[in-house]
Formats: sequence, C-alpha cells, structure tokens
Amino acid sequence: MSDQGRFNLRHAALGAALLVIVVSVPHFLKFHHQDLLIFLTINVLVVCSYRLVTLTGEWSLIHAVMLGVGAYAATLSHNHLGLEIWFTLPLAGLTGALVAALLCFPLLRMTQFYFLIGSFAAGEAIRLIWVEWVSVFGGTSGLRGVEAPVVWGIDFLDPIPYYYFCLAVVTLCLLILYRIENSRIGLTLHAIHWKAALAESVGVDAWKYRALAFIIGSFFAAIAGGLKIHYLGSVTPNQFTIGFMVFILIWVIVGGYNKFYGPIIGVVVLTIFDESIREFEIVRPAIYGGMLILSILFLPLGLESIPSKFRSWFGAGSTPSEPPLTDR
Repeated sequence: MSDQGRFNLRHAALGAALLVIVVSVPHFLKFHHQDLLIFLTINVLVVCSYRLVTLTGEWSLIHAVMLGVGAYAATLSHNHLGLEIWFTLPLAGLTGALVAALLCFPLLRMTQFYFLIGSFAAGEAIRLIWVEWVSVFGGTSGLRGVEAPVVWGIDFLDPIPYYYFCLAVVTLCLLILYRIENSRIGLTLHAIHWKAALAESVGVDAWKYRALAFIIGSFFAAIAGGLKIHYLGSVTPNQFTIGFMVFILIWVIVGGYNKFYGPIIGVVVLTIFDESIREFEIVRPAIYGGMLILSILFLPLGLESIPSKFRSWFGAGSTPSEPPLTDR
C-alpha cells in the first residue's frame, strides 16, 4: 500500500473511533459529568474560533466578552421577541460579528502588545455597560428566563439531547472554520502573520484580513455564548471575566496553535485535568500557572507536537505525517 493509502486508512480509522467515542460517551457518565461534557463541547468552538483570530499573529483579550455578547443577544431576543434557539443562535453570531466590526476601527489601528491591551480595555468597557445598564442587561444580577426548546417531545434541557444538539452545531462550525483556514483567506492570514510587509508589498490589505479574522472569530464565539446560555438559563457579566479569558489562553497555548486540532487537544486534556484537581480549589491557579510555564519551556509547540516527537524518538521520523505533495 502506498504512503498516501496508509495515511488515508489511518485517519479514517481514527475518525471512526473518535465518532464512536463522542456519540456514546454521554451514556456512560453521571449527570454532573454530562454537564461538563456539554461545556467542553462548547469550549472546543471557543478555542477554535479564537485560534482563527491568532492566525494573523494578533492575540486579544476580548474573546470571552464576545461569548457574552452572543449570550446577551440570545437572551434578549428570546425574552423580548419570543425567538427559539434556531433563530437566537444565528442572531447571537451576527451580533457578535457586528460588535467586532465596530471595534475593528479603533482596535486594529494597534498591533501586538497594544492590540492586546486595547482589546482588554474594550472588553471591560462592554462588561461595564452590562453592569451599569440595569434596565436592559439586568446589572450584576444579569438576565434569566432563557429556555431550551422542546422538539417532537424531546426536552433539550435534558443533558444528553442538548449535548447532541451542541455536538451538531459545533461540528458544523468547526467544518466551516477548517474550510476557511484552508482556503485562500486562511493562507493569506498565515502570510500576514509571518511576513506582513511582504504580503502588503504584493497588494494584500493586511488591515482588511485582520478585521475579517476578528469578525469571523467573534461570530463563532458569540454562537458558543448562545449555546451556553440556552443550557444555563441565565446570563451575568461575571461569566465572561478576564479570568475565563485566561483559561482560553492557557487551553490554546498548552494545546498548541500551529495545527487546527491543537487547541482542541488543549481544552480536552486540561478540562479532564481540571476536573481531577477540583478538590484542590485553593491551589488550582498555581497549578495552571505551573503547567503553562512547563509547556512553554518543554513543549513550546504545545501538546500537538508530541506525536512528531515520539516519531523522531523511536526512529519513525521517515514516516510521512501527511501525504506527499506530489500525490495530492
């Protein structure tokens, strides 16, 4: 069998095994862990949408707030317009994209560290609006009344049906994100990251592509916020603080962000790890900080680089991890 044939067979088997696991796993978990599985599925979309923003080399601190934008949009449209989840999720995504588009003009005039700090300031300003505009956003108490739908007798407030719903939505979103990254747009984003001046010299509008990545990433983050709030039933500003943003950063950095699946590995592994150390609540921040330091020192490319390290250690470095370019 050719190298490409072995490559395709190996990945088909891996995909089939992964499909069996994600479909069957909720039936073997307790109620608490079913809740955790739902939030894990939503967070997979969060980290993948954030990775799209980082493709241009810019790291923001507003992504968690974009989840809140989607959550509040879904809540308000459900409570005041009577819309169900089928309509509130797209509306949440569009609201997140609109807010991101408005923020592009001040924020994308900055780069690198200045963009990082500017995005943090913009996020805190949005959170302040949620806190101070009590008549609309409910202040620190937030908003309640969001309900999961009942369709054909299936109550989506039950963890297992809602998990499958989240899995379907997140899978569709991931396919779109993957397609974007492997399109001309994604290649241009990579080019801006590594050689922005060279890309601009051949006519690439770096500002436009950075804005596009920011808007698309915020769109999918807002959808994740809508998914989360339809299950929780309430939204408050404290759900989208800088503390949650730090977790997003750690998931992406520890998992790795050079490959599409890197952040997914990070959020899955660290979520399981976090559940195992929940009894050590006081020292959890220190443990996470230590993991981040160790990851940067010994796995600068993240957990996604472990398979290639194993191949090199055990003399399998000659086995291609991707089909040869000539066979594509």
